[in-house]
Amino acid sequence: MTHFLVHDHTDTVGVIVVEGIQAGATLTGWVMDTDETVTLTALDDIPIGHKLALGAIVNGATILKYGQDIGRAVADIAAGRHVHVHNIKTKRW
Repeated sequence: MTHFLVHDHTDTVGVIVVEGIQAGATLTGWVMDTDETVTLTALDDIPIGHKLALGAIVNGATILKYGQDIGRAVADIAAGRHVHVHNIKTKRW
């Protein structure tokens, strides 16, 4: 079962595609552009459609999704953590 998608191998986050992800769950992800499979442990409950950190992201680092810059981390984010408005902000303002 695929729990999250990674659109580009340079992405720092994946997108959860199933309901009910709970902290402690072992998740399988598919890297679409390379057809690879990756495994992570969720450290938080993560709703469908929300993002998951694929590796450690340091405060101030650029977040990549779809191979594109979608903002910057405003806190350190460990691999497996929920990535959303509480720890990422736009660079526009």
